[in-house]
Amino acid sequence: MKRKNKILKFLIIAIFILAGMATLKFIQPEKIPNDYTIILVNEKHAIPENYNPKLTQLSNGIYIDSKIYPDLQKMFDDARNDGVYPVVSEGYRTHEQQYQMMKDKINSFINEGYSGNEAERLAKNWVAEVGKSEHELGLAVDINADLLYSSDEEVYSWLADNAYKYGFILRYPPDKEDITGIDYEPWHYRYVGIDTALEIYEQQITLEEYLS
Repeated sequence: MKRKNKILKFLIIAIFILAGMATLKFIQPEKIPNDYTIILVNEKHAIPENYNPKLTQLSNGIYIDSKIYPDLQKMFDDARNDGVYPVVSEGYRTHEQQYQMMKDKINSFINEGYSGNEAERLAKNWVAEVGKSEHELGLAVDINADLLYSSDEEVYSWLADNAYKYGFILRYPPDKEDITGIDYEPWHYRYVGIDTALEIYEQQITLEEYLS
């Protein structure tokens, strides 16, 4: 009888342990996909904790993921051949830089007379939380014009027609704010690779829709 009780207790303990192990399988950090250029980063999807991009510094001091450099350079060369002169105004940001941007935006609203809670709420409409900005990937660039030679409108128009050929998508297009959660930004481009960019361009969809 005692032997049966011991066996029964052992079985009960084993069941609890196995149940716990089964649960633990689902409590894992978000993994980096093999094709990391299509990582989705937005308000609901943070950058994986172990994400560590290899960076290249541009001539103006801005850093980008090294993988996108050849296609970015070719895109800029071809744009200039067409008489359009783009420049990268924003690239990779560290988590610390993203935090500072948020802090500065909150302080600017406080200085306008908003309460701390109101300032934080308003700031989130303009600046992504730490770990939830594509700029922390190194795969996103803000592209504007070299105003000595082009206008922003000329650059935005050229990019809208051609960026997909080089692996870049307009990340926050007009009339898609309800999907991306971000207002239209004609300067913000995200590298996803040439094949993926072509699909997204042809279907006129967002990265969220492509990955859903």
